[in-house]
Amino acid sequence: MSTILDTPELPAVFDGVKLAAVAAVLYVIVRCLNLKSPTAPPELVFQDSALSRFLLKSCPLLTKEYIPPLIWGKSGHIQTALYGKMGRVRSPHPYGHRKYLTMPDGATATFDLFEPQSEHCIGEDVTMVICPGIANHSEKQYIRTFVDYAQKNGYRCAVLNHLGALPNIELTSPRMFTYGCTWEFGAMVNYIKKTYLQTQLVVVGFSLGGNIVCKYLGESQANQERVLCCVSVCQGYSALRAQETFMQWDQCRRFYNFLMADNMKKIILSHR
Repeated sequence: MSTILDTPELPAVFDGVKLAAVAAVLYVIVRCLNLKSPTAPPELVFQDSALSRFLLKSCPLLTKEYIPPLIWGKSGHIQTALYGKMGRVRSPHPYGHRKYLTMPDGATATFDLFEPQSEHCIGEDVTMVICPGIANHSEKQYIRTFVDYAQKNGYRCAVLNHLGALPNIELTSPRMFTYGCTWEFGAMVNYIKKTYLQTQLVVVGFSLGGNIVCKYLGESQANQERVLCCVSVCQGYSALRAQETFMQWDQCRRFYNFLMADNMKKIILSHR
């Protein structure tokens, strides 16, 4: 008598679950890496002027299509994590001198000064006065890379260390950096002007630093003396609208809000 055995269906079900799980993972990877996003040249908004035409002619990169690195290059999250935490494979370490300035309220402002490593292309003395992003300083990877490139192209660089951001510099007054205070940046610029009487200035601000340098230049006509131009990189414009955006979960914005808030808490608590 032959015995008929029923074939179990569980393996087929498990194979289907595995296939669905793999498909879900691949979908998440494609979405997170933005692999389907098309590349395009940057959108430029400018007023037609002699300066604008000169910049477009001198910087053809502004009108070229952005070709990102393979696989991970289209993801801003991965680019931020890799470059922010790891930097380049061989991140440069420019050598500079740390300067200390005593502010009227007793605070001790610091900035790092880096001399040029070659002659400037126009043969003149030009200094970049640089204001980093929120809670940043001259020892951050992106600042070091920027300073190294500027030095090699004949620029002197002065980089502000936001008050309270450096872990080895204690506060000497009951305050740290804020979003609108230009006192430390102004003190650094005045030092450069008095020390290098012939130098011309290029003002550079990153993120929060962009707000500070633009505010500084607009506070007084005298602050614009000997300034060739100002470059604001990734500057925020409306704190209230940005606050609403950072509370959203889309594109992990709320996660970035948590990280920035946690970093600020660590800085504040380190000085308590």
